[in-house]
Amino acid sequence: MTGLRARHKADRQARILKAAVTLFRRDGYRAARIEDLAGMADVSPGTVYNYYGSKGDILIATVAMEVEEVLSAGAAIVADPPKGAQQAITALIAVYYDHSLEYLSKEMWRTAMALSVEAPHTPNGARYSQLDGALSAQVVALIAGLQQRGEVMAGLDVQSLGEIVFNNLNAMFMDFVKDDAMTRQTLKLRVARQTETLARLIAPRG
Repeated sequence: MTGLRARHKADRQARILKAAVTLFRRDGYRAARIEDLAGMADVSPGTVYNYYGSKGDILIATVAMEVEEVLSAGAAIVADPPKGAQQAITALIAVYYDHSLEYLSKEMWRTAMALSVEAPHTPNGARYSQLDGALSAQVVALIAGLQQRGEVMAGLDVQSLGEIVFNNLNAMFMDFVKDDAMTRQTLKLRVARQTETLARLIAPRG
């Protein structure tokens, strides 16, 4: 029975998040109503609130769903990166950006970012920070692997270098979601130019 209850719970949560993605994209996050979301998910509003205390909780859960899939795809790059620091870093960033609007619209990202900034010590703020930390750690792991492979200068602090790379790609992503006219291709081209310069600076000497 415990396994069956767990499966039912997981199914209801999946339906709620799927409905949230559809509704938030269609109506906008702020205009979306929990009652409409519940109807789309074929559950009661009370059931929605049993799993998620607020609409903000649901939004952060969609962010988590997005980032967990991004991390899974990124892990394959970290495990077997393309040859060359520039190519490897660019490949990982491309995975992040290419999946960035799979579930969330730019408006949803802006709102999620605002929630994390407005209330950093709430569960939502903490969860968002944890997700950022996981992405940053993955970039650090890639840089460390490239250094071990002799494609990043020996002696460089890979922790700091990975954090610099992540902070930059994160800042560029924030610019992207703030600008409704900017395409992912434009974003990727801008970051690719920066990565090319960085790769030259961190390449082994001699």
